[in-house]
Amino acid sequence: MREIVLDTETTGFEPESGDRIVEIGAVELYNHMPTGKTYHQYINPERGMPAEAFAVHGLGDDFLRDKPVFAKVGRAFLDFVQDSKLVIHNAAFDMKFLNAELKWMGLPQLPWEQALDTLAIARRRFPGAPASLDALCRRFAIDNSSRTLHGALLDSEILAEVYLELIGGRQPDLVLGTREESPAGGSGEDEGRPARLAPRPAALPSRLTQEERAAHQDFVTKMGDTAIWSKLAGRLS
Repeated sequence: MREIVLDTETTGFEPESGDRIVEIGAVELYNHMPTGKTYHQYINPERGMPAEAFAVHGLGDDFLRDKPVFAKVGRAFLDFVQDSKLVIHNAAFDMKFLNAELKWMGLPQLPWEQALDTLAIARRRFPGAPASLDALCRRFAIDNSSRTLHGALLDSEILAEVYLELIGGRQPDLVLGTREESPAGGSGEDEGRPARLAPRPAALPSRLTQEERAAHQDFVTKMGDTAIWSKLAGRLS
């Protein structure tokens, strides 16, 4: 199962009032495990960066001026996320901005049901408790000391750790194996499945010596007919 943990940074709170996305960061998970694949893009909002937004994100007009506008990166963003579940903290905010930008480009919008809101999950698990990303980091002892400013990719990486804790950690879906590579020119149907080990053509020979076998048999005999080994031997004979 592929999931994309995603965060955006914006110039404000309302796209319909002229606010725009200035940064997108995303981290790929497969079976709840990070794959190392990320998406990160700074975006020229085509408007001035408000002072309050600069204070939060640390992204100023000079820095963003030579960055691509959303129209230049929107298709690449959709190609990265595809139809994977989008794990977002306060999903309504990010989805609102992403779909506004996609709509202005004439590109397909992201279905609302594609988003999984970690804020809602946290509020269900810990009703009445603070549910901000920083608060959840404190709850789960996740180091977010490098989060002095809001950055989309860093926040996505931190959110990925928080998300795994919210759903019970990595253990439930831990896959000890690598993904099978599709053969060249193959259909790719097995791509993403855990690797399967072929059975041994012949069982490994026993490493017990005759002396060890005799010593064990002598030990079992001394324990009498009530010994578990004696009962099992009787059933198998």
